[in-house]
Amino acid sequence: MHPSQALFQDHIQPMLLPVCDHYAGSEKLMRKSMQLQEQLGPLFDITFDCEDGAASGNEAQHARLVAELINSEHNRHRRIGVRVHDLRHSAFEQDLSLILPAAANRLAYLVLPKIDSADQIRKALQRINFYAEMGGRKNLPVHVLIESHEALAEVMAIAAIPQVECLSFGIMDFVSAHFGAIPAQAMRSPGQFQHPLIVRAKAEIAAACHRYGKVPSHNVTTEIADRNVVRQDAQHARDDLGYTRMWSIHPNQITDIIAVMAPGQDEIMTAAQILKSAQDNQWGPIQFNGHLHDRASYRYYWTILKRAKMSAITLPPLAQEILEGDYT
Repeated sequence: MHPSQALFQDHIQPMLLPVCDHYAGSEKLMRKSMQLQEQLGPLFDITFDCEDGAASGNEAQHARLVAELINSEHNRHRRIGVRVHDLRHSAFEQDLSLILPAAANRLAYLVLPKIDSADQIRKALQRINFYAEMGGRKNLPVHVLIESHEALAEVMAIAAIPQVECLSFGIMDFVSAHFGAIPAQAMRSPGQFQHPLIVRAKAEIAAACHRYGKVPSHNVTTEIADRNVVRQDAQHARDDLGYTRMWSIHPNQITDIIAVMAPGQDEIMTAAQILKSAQDNQWGPIQFNGHLHDRASYRYYWTILKRAKMSAITLPPLAQEILEGDYT
Protein backbone atom coordinates (compact mmCIF):
# COMPACT_ATOMS: atom_id res chain seq x y z
CA MET A 1 0.00 0.00 0.00
CA HIS A 2 1.29 3.46 -0.88
CA PRO A 3 2.34 5.59 2.15
CA SER A 4 -0.23 8.29 1.41
CA GLN A 5 -2.95 5.61 1.69
CA ALA A 6 -1.48 3.50 4.48
CA LEU A 7 -0.70 6.35 6.87
CA PHE A 8 -3.65 8.72 6.55
CA GLN A 9 -6.71 6.48 6.39
CA ASP A 10 -8.23 7.99 9.54
CA HIS A 11 -6.31 11.26 9.62
CA ILE A 12 -6.39 14.61 7.85
CA GLN A 13 -3.59 14.87 5.31
CA PRO A 14 -1.80 18.14 6.04
CA MET A 15 -1.95 20.84 3.41
CA LEU A 16 1.49 21.70 2.05
CA LEU A 17 2.60 25.02 0.56
CA PRO A 18 5.99 26.51 -0.34
CA VAL A 19 7.76 27.57 2.86
CA CYS A 20 8.19 31.21 1.84
CA ASP A 21 5.48 33.75 0.95
CA HIS A 22 7.03 36.85 -0.60
CA TYR A 23 4.95 40.05 -0.54
CA ALA A 24 5.30 42.68 -3.28
CA GLY A 25 3.17 45.78 -3.76
CA SER A 26 4.60 48.20 -6.32
CA GLU A 27 4.77 47.38 -10.02
CA LYS A 28 8.57 47.37 -9.92
CA LEU A 29 8.70 44.91 -7.02
CA MET A 30 5.96 42.69 -8.41
CA ARG A 31 7.80 42.33 -11.71
CA LYS A 32 11.12 41.77 -9.94
CA SER A 33 9.64 39.01 -7.78
CA MET A 34 8.22 37.29 -10.85
CA GLN A 35 11.65 37.34 -12.49
CA LEU A 36 13.16 35.80 -9.36
CA GLN A 37 10.51 33.07 -9.29
CA GLU A 38 11.26 32.29 -12.93
CA GLN A 39 14.95 31.91 -12.03
CA LEU A 40 14.56 29.87 -8.83
CA GLY A 41 11.42 27.96 -9.71
CA PRO A 42 8.30 27.52 -7.55
CA LEU A 43 10.31 27.36 -4.32
CA PHE A 44 8.38 30.33 -2.95
CA ASP A 45 4.99 31.93 -3.43
CA ILE A 46 4.45 35.57 -4.36
CA THR A 47 1.60 37.62 -2.94
CA PHE A 48 0.74 40.75 -4.90
CA ASP A 49 -0.53 43.35 -2.45
CA CYS A 50 -3.56 45.49 -3.17
CA GLU A 51 -4.14 46.52 0.45
CA ASP A 52 -0.81 48.30 1.01
CA GLY A 53 0.44 48.34 -2.57
CA ALA A 54 -2.24 50.56 -4.10
CA ALA A 55 -1.96 54.31 -3.58
CA SER A 56 -5.10 56.03 -2.32
CA GLY A 57 -7.34 56.78 -5.28
CA ASN A 58 -5.38 54.37 -7.49
CA GLU A 59 -6.99 51.14 -6.29
CA ALA A 60 -8.75 50.24 -9.55
CA GLN A 61 -5.68 50.79 -11.72
CA HIS A 62 -3.58 48.71 -9.32
CA ALA A 63 -6.10 45.84 -9.36
CA ARG A 64 -6.09 45.84 -13.16
CA LEU A 65 -2.28 45.70 -13.14
CA VAL A 66 -2.37 42.75 -10.73
CA ALA A 67 -4.76 40.86 -13.03
CA GLU A 68 -2.56 41.64 -16.03
CA LEU A 69 0.58 40.34 -14.32
CA ILE A 70 -1.13 37.18 -13.07
CA ASN A 71 -2.28 36.47 -16.62
CA SER A 72 1.15 37.13 -18.11
CA GLU A 73 3.52 34.47 -19.44
CA HIS A 74 5.86 35.21 -16.53
CA ASN A 75 3.41 33.53 -14.11
CA ARG A 76 4.47 30.16 -15.49
CA HIS A 77 4.35 28.32 -12.13
CA ARG A 78 0.96 29.72 -11.11
CA ARG A 79 2.18 30.28 -7.56
CA ILE A 80 1.08 33.91 -7.23
CA GLY A 81 -1.67 35.04 -4.87
CA VAL A 82 -3.13 38.44 -4.10
CA ARG A 83 -4.03 40.28 -0.92
CA VAL A 84 -7.16 42.34 -1.49
CA HIS A 85 -8.49 45.20 0.60
CA ASP A 86 -10.37 44.23 3.73
CA LEU A 87 -14.06 43.41 3.72
CA ARG A 88 -15.08 46.81 5.13
CA HIS A 89 -13.03 48.83 2.62
CA SER A 90 -14.78 50.39 -0.35
CA ALA A 91 -12.22 48.78 -2.70
CA PHE A 92 -12.88 45.19 -1.53
CA GLU A 93 -15.65 44.44 -4.02
CA GLN A 94 -13.80 46.37 -6.70
CA ASP A 95 -10.66 44.26 -6.22
CA LEU A 96 -12.69 41.08 -6.59
CA SER A 97 -14.58 42.30 -9.66
CA LEU A 98 -11.42 43.43 -11.47
CA ILE A 99 -9.10 40.55 -10.59
CA LEU A 100 -11.12 37.35 -10.28
CA PRO A 101 -13.20 37.25 -13.49
CA ALA A 102 -10.03 38.06 -15.43
CA ALA A 103 -7.42 35.96 -13.59
CA ALA A 104 -8.99 33.47 -11.14
CA ASN A 105 -7.85 30.47 -13.19
CA ARG A 106 -4.20 31.48 -12.86
CA LEU A 107 -4.37 32.65 -9.25
CA ALA A 108 -2.91 30.48 -6.46
CA TYR A 109 -4.94 31.98 -3.60
CA LEU A 110 -6.59 35.12 -2.23
CA VAL A 111 -5.53 36.74 1.07
CA LEU A 112 -8.13 38.32 3.35
CA PRO A 113 -6.79 40.92 5.82
CA LYS A 114 -8.36 42.32 8.99
CA ILE A 115 -10.85 39.51 9.49
CA ASP A 116 -12.55 39.42 12.89
CA SER A 117 -14.74 36.31 12.72
CA ALA A 118 -15.56 33.12 10.89
CA ASP A 119 -18.89 34.66 9.87
CA GLN A 120 -17.05 37.50 8.15
CA ILE A 121 -15.06 34.98 6.15
CA ARG A 122 -18.21 33.15 5.09
CA LYS A 123 -19.70 36.44 3.87
CA ALA A 124 -16.49 37.30 2.03
CA LEU A 125 -16.44 33.84 0.45
CA GLN A 126 -19.86 34.41 -1.06
CA ARG A 127 -18.50 37.39 -2.99
CA ILE A 128 -15.16 35.74 -3.75
CA ASN A 129 -16.82 32.60 -5.14
CA PHE A 130 -19.27 34.67 -7.17
CA TYR A 131 -16.52 36.52 -9.01
CA ALA A 132 -14.11 33.57 -9.17
CA GLU A 133 -16.74 31.40 -10.87
CA MET A 134 -17.11 34.14 -13.47
CA GLY A 135 -13.45 33.45 -14.17
CA GLY A 136 -14.04 29.68 -14.34
CA ARG A 137 -12.67 28.86 -10.89
CA LYS A 138 -14.43 27.07 -8.02
CA ASN A 139 -13.23 26.95 -4.42
CA LEU A 140 -10.33 29.36 -4.83
CA PRO A 141 -8.07 28.84 -1.77
CA VAL A 142 -8.21 31.65 0.77
CA HIS A 143 -5.53 32.74 3.23
CA VAL A 144 -6.56 34.68 6.32
CA LEU A 145 -4.62 37.23 8.35
CA ILE A 146 -5.10 36.89 12.10
CA GLU A 147 -4.33 40.33 13.50
CA SER A 148 -7.01 41.23 16.05
CA HIS A 149 -8.31 40.05 19.43
CA GLU A 150 -11.57 38.98 17.79
CA ALA A 151 -9.90 36.89 15.10
CA LEU A 152 -7.63 35.18 17.62
CA ALA A 153 -10.65 34.33 19.77
CA GLU A 154 -12.23 32.53 16.77
CA VAL A 155 -9.06 31.07 15.29
CA MET A 156 -10.23 27.45 15.56
CA ALA A 157 -13.52 28.24 13.82
CA ILE A 158 -11.65 30.15 11.11
CA ALA A 159 -9.19 27.31 10.51
CA ALA A 160 -12.11 24.86 10.26
CA ILE A 161 -13.57 26.56 7.17
CA PRO A 162 -12.80 24.19 4.26
CA GLN A 163 -11.84 26.88 1.74
CA VAL A 164 -9.31 28.42 4.13
CA GLU A 165 -5.87 27.08 3.26
CA CYS A 166 -3.50 29.13 5.42
CA LEU A 167 -3.51 31.42 8.46
CA SER A 168 -0.93 34.21 8.83
CA PHE A 169 -0.11 36.24 11.93
CA GLY A 170 -0.28 40.01 11.50
CA ILE A 171 2.02 40.94 14.35
CA MET A 172 2.08 44.72 13.89
CA ASP A 173 -1.67 45.17 13.87
CA PHE A 174 -1.98 42.74 16.76
CA VAL A 175 0.51 44.66 18.90
CA SER A 176 -1.14 47.96 17.97
CA ALA A 177 -4.51 46.55 19.08
CA HIS A 178 -3.16 46.52 22.64
CA PHE A 179 -2.81 50.33 22.66
CA GLY A 180 0.64 50.46 24.22
CA ALA A 181 0.18 47.61 26.69
CA ILE A 182 2.65 45.56 24.63
CA PRO A 183 5.96 47.38 23.97
CA ALA A 184 7.06 48.14 20.41
CA GLN A 185 10.01 45.76 20.85
CA ALA A 186 7.55 42.88 20.66
CA MET A 187 7.07 43.60 16.95
CA ARG A 188 10.62 42.44 16.24
CA SER A 189 13.22 40.05 17.55
CA PRO A 190 14.01 38.99 20.17
CA GLY A 191 10.88 40.47 21.78
CA GLN A 192 8.44 38.74 19.44
CA PHE A 193 9.59 35.37 20.76
CA GLN A 194 9.64 36.45 24.41
CA HIS A 195 6.49 38.45 25.15
CA PRO A 196 3.86 36.04 26.54
CA LEU A 197 0.91 37.60 24.71
CA ILE A 198 2.69 37.41 21.35
CA VAL A 199 3.93 33.87 21.90
CA ARG A 200 0.43 32.84 22.98
CA ALA A 201 -1.10 34.30 19.81
CA LYS A 202 1.43 32.60 17.57
CA ALA A 203 0.98 29.26 19.34
CA GLU A 204 -2.82 29.39 19.10
CA ILE A 205 -2.69 30.16 15.38
CA ALA A 206 -0.28 27.29 14.73
CA ALA A 207 -2.35 24.92 16.87
CA ALA A 208 -5.55 25.78 14.98
CA CYS A 209 -3.83 25.18 11.66
CA HIS A 210 -2.45 21.81 12.66
CA ARG A 211 -5.83 20.80 14.13
CA TYR A 212 -7.45 21.21 10.71
CA GLY A 213 -4.53 20.39 8.40
CA LYS A 214 -3.97 24.01 7.34
CA VAL A 215 -0.68 25.92 6.92
CA PRO A 216 0.52 28.34 9.63
CA SER A 217 2.48 31.24 8.12
CA HIS A 218 4.78 33.26 10.37
CA ASN A 219 4.87 37.05 10.30
CA VAL A 220 7.48 39.24 8.63
CA THR A 221 10.97 40.01 9.86
CA THR A 222 11.38 43.77 9.58
CA GLU A 223 15.19 43.51 9.70
CA ILE A 224 16.44 43.65 6.12
CA ALA A 225 20.18 44.36 6.41
CA ASP A 226 21.13 41.54 8.81
CA ARG A 227 20.29 38.21 7.19
CA ASN A 228 21.18 36.33 10.37
CA VAL A 229 18.12 37.84 12.03
CA VAL A 230 15.90 36.45 9.27
CA ARG A 231 17.43 33.00 9.70
CA GLN A 232 17.09 33.10 13.48
CA ASP A 233 13.46 34.19 13.23
CA ALA A 234 12.68 31.39 10.78
CA GLN A 235 14.42 28.88 13.07
CA HIS A 236 12.38 30.00 16.10
CA ALA A 237 9.15 29.96 14.09
CA ARG A 238 9.78 26.44 12.80
CA ASP A 239 11.34 24.73 15.81
CA ASP A 240 9.65 26.47 18.74
CA LEU A 241 6.20 27.35 17.40
CA GLY A 242 5.40 24.84 14.66
CA TYR A 243 5.24 27.21 11.67
CA THR A 244 5.84 25.71 8.25
CA ARG A 245 5.77 28.92 6.21
CA MET A 246 6.99 32.51 6.65
CA TRP A 247 6.51 35.88 5.02
CA SER A 248 9.25 37.68 3.12
CA ILE A 249 9.17 41.43 2.50
CA HIS A 250 12.51 41.76 0.71
CA PRO A 251 14.03 39.59 -2.05
CA ASN A 252 17.13 39.03 0.11
CA GLN A 253 15.00 37.23 2.70
CA ILE A 254 13.63 34.57 0.36
CA THR A 255 16.57 32.17 0.12
CA ASP A 256 17.31 32.41 3.85
CA ILE A 257 13.73 31.53 4.76
CA ILE A 258 13.75 28.59 2.34
CA ALA A 259 17.09 27.35 3.68
CA VAL A 260 15.82 27.29 7.27
CA MET A 261 12.16 26.34 6.89
CA ALA A 262 12.65 23.52 4.38
CA PRO A 263 13.79 20.10 5.68
CA GLY A 264 17.55 19.53 5.94
CA GLN A 265 19.44 16.70 4.24
CA ASP A 266 20.02 14.76 7.48
CA GLU A 267 16.32 14.95 8.31
CA ILE A 268 15.40 13.84 4.80
CA MET A 269 17.74 10.86 4.91
CA THR A 270 16.48 9.77 8.32
CA ALA A 271 12.89 10.04 7.09
CA ALA A 272 13.66 7.96 4.00
CA GLN A 273 15.39 5.21 6.00
CA ILE A 274 12.62 4.97 8.57
CA LEU A 275 9.89 4.90 5.93
CA LYS A 276 11.71 2.28 3.88
CA SER A 277 12.03 0.05 6.93
CA ALA A 278 8.38 0.62 7.80
CA GLN A 279 7.28 -0.16 4.26
CA ASP A 280 9.28 -3.40 4.31
CA ASN A 281 7.47 -4.25 7.56
CA GLN A 282 3.99 -3.57 6.07
CA TRP A 283 3.77 -0.37 8.18
CA GLY A 284 3.94 -2.22 11.48
CA PRO A 285 6.11 -0.95 14.39
CA ILE A 286 9.89 -1.00 13.89
CA GLN A 287 13.06 -0.13 15.77
CA PHE A 288 15.44 2.35 14.21
CA ASN A 289 18.70 3.40 15.89
CA GLY A 290 17.38 2.09 19.20
CA HIS A 291 14.03 3.92 19.04
CA LEU A 292 10.54 2.56 18.47
CA HIS A 293 8.56 3.94 15.51
CA ASP A 294 4.99 3.32 14.42
CA ARG A 295 2.40 4.96 12.20
CA ALA A 296 2.37 8.15 14.24
CA SER A 297 6.04 8.84 13.52
CA TYR A 298 5.70 7.49 9.97
CA ARG A 299 3.16 10.24 9.23
CA TYR A 300 5.64 12.80 10.53
CA TYR A 301 8.49 11.52 8.34
CA TRP A 302 6.26 11.15 5.29
CA THR A 303 5.37 14.82 5.61
CA ILE A 304 9.08 15.67 5.81
CA LEU A 305 9.67 14.03 2.43
CA LYS A 306 6.65 15.73 0.89
CA ARG A 307 7.82 19.13 2.13
CA ALA A 308 11.30 18.48 0.78
CA LYS A 309 9.89 17.59 -2.61
CA MET A 310 7.80 20.78 -2.65
CA SER A 311 10.90 22.81 -1.80
CA ALA A 312 12.68 21.30 -4.83
CA ILE A 313 15.46 19.90 -2.65
CA THR A 314 17.74 17.37 -4.33
CA LEU A 315 16.57 14.12 -2.76
CA PRO A 316 18.70 11.03 -2.15
CA PRO A 317 17.71 8.02 -4.31
CA LEU A 318 16.00 6.26 -1.40
CA ALA A 319 13.73 9.26 -0.75
CA GLN A 320 12.93 9.50 -4.46
CA GLU A 321 12.04 5.81 -4.49
CA ILE A 322 9.58 6.24 -1.60
CA LEU A 323 7.96 9.29 -3.15
CA GLU A 324 7.79 7.87 -6.66
CA GLY A 325 4.36 8.00 -8.16
CA ASP A 326 2.83 10.32 -5.54
CA TYR A 327 1.89 13.78 -6.77
CA THR A 328 -1.01 14.60 -4.47
